[in-house]
Amino acid sequence: MGKKFLTLDIGASRVALAEYEQSGRDSLTLVNYGTAKLAAPLDAGTADTILSPAIGEIMREKGIKPGPVALSVSGQMVFPRFAAIPMAGGQDKFEQMVRYEIEQNIPFPIDEMVCDRQILGDTTDGDKSVMIVAAKIDQIEAITGALTGMGFTPTLVDVAPIAVTNAVRYVAGDDGNCSIILDIGAKTTSLIIAEGDRLYNRTIPIGGNNINRDIGQALGIGPEDAELKKLEKGYVSQGGVVEDEDAEADRISKVCRAVLTRLHAEISRSVNFYRSQQGGSAPARMYLTGGTALLPQVDEFFAENLGIEVVFFNPFDRIAVGGGVDAGQLGTDAAMLAANAGVAIHLIKQAQFDINLIPPAILEARAEKAKIPLVAIGGAMVVGALVCVLLGAWERQDAATEQLEKVEAQANRYKGFESKIKAGQKAVEEAEAEATKLRRLLYERERAVLCLRSVAEAIRPIPGMWIEKWEPGKEPGKTLVTIRGWKDNLQELVKADAQDNGGKERTPSEIVVSKIKTAGKVLLADEQIRISDMTAIGKNGSVEQFTVEVQFK
Repeated sequence: MGKKFLTLDIGASRVALAEYEQSGRDSLTLVNYGTAKLAAPLDAGTADTILSPAIGEIMREKGIKPGPVALSVSGQMVFPRFAAIPMAGGQDKFEQMVRYEIEQNIPFPIDEMVCDRQILGDTTDGDKSVMIVAAKIDQIEAITGALTGMGFTPTLVDVAPIAVTNAVRYVAGDDGNCSIILDIGAKTTSLIIAEGDRLYNRTIPIGGNNINRDIGQALGIGPEDAELKKLEKGYVSQGGVVEDEDAEADRISKVCRAVLTRLHAEISRSVNFYRSQQGGSAPARMYLTGGTALLPQVDEFFAENLGIEVVFFNPFDRIAVGGGVDAGQLGTDAAMLAANAGVAIHLIKQAQFDINLIPPAILEARAEKAKIPLVAIGGAMVVGALVCVLLGAWERQDAATEQLEKVEAQANRYKGFESKIKAGQKAVEEAEAEATKLRRLLYERERAVLCLRSVAEAIRPIPGMWIEKWEPGKEPGKTLVTIRGWKDNLQELVKADAQDNGGKERTPSEIVVSKIKTAGKVLLADEQIRISDMTAIGKNGSVEQFTVEVQFK
């Protein structure tokens, strides 16, 4: 059995945790994996409360246990820069020039950043082409701190666009031609142009959420419903006036094309910049990956508009897949696992581009931990030497007594160290306990906000309806939500709903609960929901109210 290890890709809206096995120098097998959505955008202040539930969900569902983990972060979190730096003056001068480039081109003080660089090759002027990658320390430490709190030990912090590029090079090889790698995510698109040792990376603020927003505006529906419509009927129009007999599908396809047309314009600008500034060649091929790349006909759109070969990238064309992995589900998820696979390739030292943004605090802690065995060996050598002296001087009682006193003094010193270590361990345990309480409080606060937001979004489209009361239920973990609405409006709601459902009439409370499920996706099964009867209150019974007792996830 080969060596197993964990990799984690933290995207803008989703995380992917995977377990790989290395059976040879460059042989990888995917053993287990899972993905989960993030409940809210990730930043330094919410990393713990947002990451922990999502990763915990994967661990429970897939039976993955915490341990050493290598991770990649979204391209949104980093600042990639490319510079030409002369080597004249030796290595020290070169490093000073790299630092100068960071200070001049990164919009934050250098002591607030964690940085790494890699020499890509020589420029036509004989300088070194250098890729510099930087990220804010507080953001990276917030992520690694959240993982540490869950029992993981972060060993590597890669960057998703670079990890994807390493995956493409590992799987598809390098024929020397210029290639575009396009990772279309939910919030942003990572554009990588790779040609031999040359590399250009840019994050474009266009992604799947832009399509959802525009579909919602076109159809007059919310983001969640727009996402469902995109999955159900979405594809990229090929530019005809009318292409689909289904008017709604035709409209959605044109929205998709309009968003991708904006993305195509940004890609063309980036290619022109790369060719003019770095002397690169025209792209010959595009590799597509990312969740939004699964939209039907997206490959045909880019092939037509860019005039190059477009292929879907699947890292598992070369990486083996274990028998415990659902091959059918992996066929859909492969597009979202490219960065995760790139991190695994980095770990087995087969990555062409080697970037590591591990925070200084983790490196220092690792160095301190490495010293412990050396201290123990040193102590054993001291004790062994003292014993030898005692044995050799046994015949001289005075000398033996003197040496014994030295041994006792040394032992007392070790006892002092032991008490300090125990006190330090106790302080760490107490601090961890307090941190756990705080994490729980933050998590509960975030959870309550999400639940309340789900109910509010469900009733927002219904005129004249509002939340009257929010309180704990009688049973642990349940919540009582009292909702009121004007009687006339509720009657109109029932009639409109019946028309949409083929004449089948539901009560206002049943309609609201249905909308909560659709809007928030935070409720448990139906048996965890109880609805009170409608009660008329107010003058002439003008207001009706009902109470929903729910069990939130």
